[in-house]
Amino acid sequence: MLRKHLHEENRQSWNVATEVHNSHKADQAKFLRDGGSTLYLEEIELLGDIRDKTLVHLQCNAGQDTLSLAQLGATVTGVDISDTAIAFARTLSADSGIPATFDRTDMYDWLAETPERFDIAFSSYGADIWLSDVETWAKGIAAILKPGGKFVLVEFHPLLNSLDDDWALQYDYFNEGRARSFDSGIGDYVGMSGAALAPSGYLHGVQDFVNPHPGHEFSWTLSEIVTAILGAGLRLTALREYPFMNGAKLLNNMREMPAGRMFPPQGTPSLPLMYGLAAEKV
Repeated sequence: MLRKHLHEENRQSWNVATEVHNSHKADQAKFLRDGGSTLYLEEIELLGDIRDKTLVHLQCNAGQDTLSLAQLGATVTGVDISDTAIAFARTLSADSGIPATFDRTDMYDWLAETPERFDIAFSSYGADIWLSDVETWAKGIAAILKPGGKFVLVEFHPLLNSLDDDWALQYDYFNEGRARSFDSGIGDYVGMSGAALAPSGYLHGVQDFVNPHPGHEFSWTLSEIVTAILGAGLRLTALREYPFMNGAKLLNNMREMPAGRMFPPQGTPSLPLMYGLAAEKV
């Protein structure tokens, strides 16, 4: 069941948080103009060769990954609910000289209304928890893909939704998509993560940020996400789990290793912190 009123409250929270996140990043346009990329090996591997493909980046945030995908030769469209994020993405596209189309809308509305069909749909890193209805989401993705088109998702593992900041089990894993609301809204995860999420150069930026708008997350299990994708008529071609997460230090005392991979603290059992999947429209 879609919960549009919660989407709108999340939009306001993201509008404020996006400005704060970008306050920590040095000249991003120059970074991209000089051939820099914000993509990681895992999504590049699952995507494969995207040259001359049409690609939609769902929940694209401020467009850094979208423009990095365009540099690989795809014709890209980014979709996000945040006004601030899309305004920043359009400016970044113009300033970097990398062409892209950006649409500011609720992704569910866009999936239902767009007449376009794409070779690839892509989403990544902190997307699933904003989905109030995974079945409608998956069916919408299947509908906008061309025959033989591919959907790629690289995401933080839903097991993380059960852990507190100190790695202790605190929340139910099986939650059936019920909303978990919090008054503080989206936090400053870029400031928490440091240089790993600011490849153009880290700036101190806004400090001690407290979001004035509430946020609402929706917790789905890995099986619920995969079942929704299969139920939409897509064929799963890859499903991978990783003992690290890329870029973000979402919990306390994470160990940063080469290539921006973040592992649990020393002595913590190896856990799935990220997963990736690819599915094809047959």
